[in-house]
Amino acid sequence: MFCLSPDISQCQQEAPAQPKLKLFPRTLMGDRRRRSFKEAWYNIHPWLEYSQRLDSSYCYACRHFSSPHSQETVFDSPGGFRNWKKATYKEGGFAVHSKSERHRQAMIAWRDNERAVKTNATLENVLNKEHNKLIADNREYIKTIGEVLLLTATQNIAQRGHDESADSNNKGNFMAILETVAHHDKAVEKRLTSIHNAKYTSKTIQNEILSCLADMVRNEITEEVKTSEVFSIMADETKDVKKTEQISLVLRYYFNGAVQESFLHFESAERLDAAGLTNKIIHILESHGLEYKNNLVGQAYDGAAVMSGKHSGVQARIREQAKYAFYVHCNAHCLNLVLVDTVKAVPEAEEFFSLLEKLYVFTSGSYVHPKWLAIQREMYEGPPRELQRLSDTRWACRFIALRNVMDRLPALQRVLQEIAREHRGDRTIEARGLLAQIDLDFIVHLVTLCSVFREAKFLCDMLQSPSRDFSKAVDLVNALVQTLKDCRQESFFDKLWDEVLSICEQCEASVPPAAKRQKRLSSKLSQYCVLTSVGQSTNCDLMNSIQALNPKSDAFLKETALLSFRKLKTGMQTPSNTVELVQFIEPYKDVFFELFRLCKIAVAIPVSSASCERSFSTLKRVKTCLRSTISDERLSNLGVLSIESKRAKALNMEDFVDRFAKQHKNRRILLL
Repeated sequence: MFCLSPDISQCQQEAPAQPKLKLFPRTLMGDRRRRSFKEAWYNIHPWLEYSQRLDSSYCYACRHFSSPHSQETVFDSPGGFRNWKKATYKEGGFAVHSKSERHRQAMIAWRDNERAVKTNATLENVLNKEHNKLIADNREYIKTIGEVLLLTATQNIAQRGHDESADSNNKGNFMAILETVAHHDKAVEKRLTSIHNAKYTSKTIQNEILSCLADMVRNEITEEVKTSEVFSIMADETKDVKKTEQISLVLRYYFNGAVQESFLHFESAERLDAAGLTNKIIHILESHGLEYKNNLVGQAYDGAAVMSGKHSGVQARIREQAKYAFYVHCNAHCLNLVLVDTVKAVPEAEEFFSLLEKLYVFTSGSYVHPKWLAIQREMYEGPPRELQRLSDTRWACRFIALRNVMDRLPALQRVLQEIAREHRGDRTIEARGLLAQIDLDFIVHLVTLCSVFREAKFLCDMLQSPSRDFSKAVDLVNALVQTLKDCRQESFFDKLWDEVLSICEQCEASVPPAAKRQKRLSSKLSQYCVLTSVGQSTNCDLMNSIQALNPKSDAFLKETALLSFRKLKTGMQTPSNTVELVQFIEPYKDVFFELFRLCKIAVAIPVSSASCERSFSTLKRVKTCLRSTISDERLSNLGVLSIESKRAKALNMEDFVDRFAKQHKNRRILLL
């Protein structure tokens, strides 16, 4: 009800205005006595309100809760009641007003309103607590599902089963693990056994969760790249089990004191021409918000013409859009090509490897293989060794095949001898033929090639290391060339010949008399040559340029003020490679900005594309014959979580739930 005084309650939500003053205003009454409002009246009449401005009293209940059709009284009039003389009369004032029907109805309405407000507040608190508990339970459930999927992804475990219905005996690994968790978590068990359909275990939800997890890993990688500014790409393609061409894209950059090679994406390629592959690579970079036009400084592929073409290959097309993207022909592939051409140039070596392949096939047969293992267990301690199939694409790995044959040659000879004495038709004839080939020439070739391929294998492993930079690659290539040159010396051949004689003695192979042995042993190696062009073709200029940033190189920049200052301040030794130089300069990057950027570029340029090759191993484990229908998006997400498993395992699952809650469209459970 309207009131002229603003110092009393204005609405139902406000409490009665009951000021407590030391002295209330005194007013001259009819009996010529000065009278005033009494604070004690508040306790007798809780509905009472007092206006200091008007020195009047009002009824809070009648003002706010009386019926709008009832007759107004002095206690809810604008002027209020201020006849303090009659205030406490039994037949007037407060007492009479308290007994009026209008006041009683107003008081009932007031108390009902108080109870309603109190009840509603309590109910709201209860509902809020239940709401918060529901959200917490839902988040914990989604987090559990995410953790199970993350486990299967990082361990390359298949998730889905052929039949995931409630009656199925094999619902797949994902549901099996989740049900195992449910045995120890009643909240998860309640969800899985609920009759409602918001279980969040369908293939669609799995794909959304895997996408969220993989995107979190990719975001971490791209943020590191953006912080580093400069980066390189490595790309390669291969056929999966469904004969679909898959492109693997890896980023190389310097971050947090180390060179990083991080897998980013698998992408199916419909077109295998240079234009199609280029568009795929550019699309991947743009979709992740990477500034490649100015910050892409290197690109590494194998030597296929479609990738390395000077005028219209992928590298040329990429460079049209990213002018600083220097092309690197994978040095591991270069080494492989050198070994292939070298062996093909020496007929004896080519024939020798053909013989090794025949030995592998023979010992792998169902009849021969058990004998081969049994004889090894009899003759040697430790586990038996297998002869290796010769890879046509990884020639440096042939060292393992050579080593196994050389270490187990007496056992191999014994297997052939035993089968040659048997009467088993073609198998016996084949054993006799192979046995006849194991002579002095075979042993000389075996020992010589084993020595050469041992050094090549070491170089190959070093070139494939993600932490290797171009300046170190130059040192490794030069070291291999020098080692092969040293093999031409008399001392090396003496050592090699002693090893040949030792093996001949173990195998009881005939050796020519010592008198017939040529004294100029180096002539025995006249048919062998060293190809010194390894690493000095298309990448030569870049290698030599980056050598200027190698602290151990003669071409290293002459200014030593920074090094002297740093050594004086910290006692650090001079960096031994380009990566250490970047770490060395990083604290002063604001002062030596251009030098620091130049060093980051130097270490960001890839030496090989081996990381792409390694990702193909994951591709084979993820997309198997039993999982050949997996979608491209799910394959890429699983690939990221598997290859970058260290990052994936460190993800904050609370952040994952937040991300999933924002991305998921038809949400049936509250998460925020």
